[in-house]
Amino acid sequence: MGKRTFYGKGIPDINPSELEGLLIVVEGGDGSGRSTQGALLRDWLGRLGFPTVAVGLKHSELVGPEIEEAMLGNTLGPRTMSLFYATDFIDQLEHVIIPSLRAGFVVVADRYFYTLMARDQVRGANVEWNRSLYGMALKPDMSFYLRTNPKLLAERSFRKHGALDYWESGMDIERSGDMYQCFVRYQTKLQRELDKLSKEYGFEEIDGDLGPIAIHREVQKRLEGLIAKRTLKGGAAKRAPGLRRPRTKKTTSKKAGSKATRASVRKALKPKRSLPRVGNRARSTASHARSAKPSGTRR
Repeated sequence: MGKRTFYGKGIPDINPSELEGLLIVVEGGDGSGRSTQGALLRDWLGRLGFPTVAVGLKHSELVGPEIEEAMLGNTLGPRTMSLFYATDFIDQLEHVIIPSLRAGFVVVADRYFYTLMARDQVRGANVEWNRSLYGMALKPDMSFYLRTNPKLLAERSFRKHGALDYWESGMDIERSGDMYQCFVRYQTKLQRELDKLSKEYGFEEIDGDLGPIAIHREVQKRLEGLIAKRTLKGGAAKRAPGLRRPRTKKTTSKKAGSKATRASVRKALKPKRSLPRVGNRARSTASHARSAKPSGTRR
């Protein structure tokens, strides 16, 4: 993990170096399995001994319910929706993400501002305005992008909800064809924008067409080095089965070397329990029997 920074000017009076937790992002289209991977990731990290907190779109106490209510009418304009979601993101950043990182938590984000930027670009927003809007965002420690075939996204959404979502189908901008066709076209455009952001921001791309267990194993594999570094720094004492500790020199410093030496000496001097020797015990019993006086008359 490099030095923590903001993408732009950041939030006043916040020192990024004081935020010692981890920020992990899971991106992808609707039906890519983000929520499932977020839950699996939090469970795995919890078993490792790391405290976690979840954030996501429309989770803000300030405007989350208002966004849900506004979207029921299917009448939100692109600029209004963009500002609504930006407010939701910034409120969570200031009141959930930053305090959690300062306390040493691992924050798992089900989507970050990347999705919001991609949506805005598809709807024709000005790129520079869009970037300045999220200039206060923190750079995550790792961002996963579950890149999934748009037709498979539609199939999974049908299986999960029984219908396609109006907004995830881009029905506010896609005016021709049925909802399925609109969903595939919109998700394809969204994927193109996320592909651009992936190259720019260095996402960890994973094949979202895979099953949830295969994806989770890949997430674990790519997080292994980051988590091991945190473990070595004293972040969590426990390690999950199969998590390999990175190779390091036996003595990284004089202090570390003397500490390791003392531990080895204590281990060597620790008394060991041993089982009684049967042979000695048997000989002792026989000797005792010979020296004892007979209780009866010798015949």
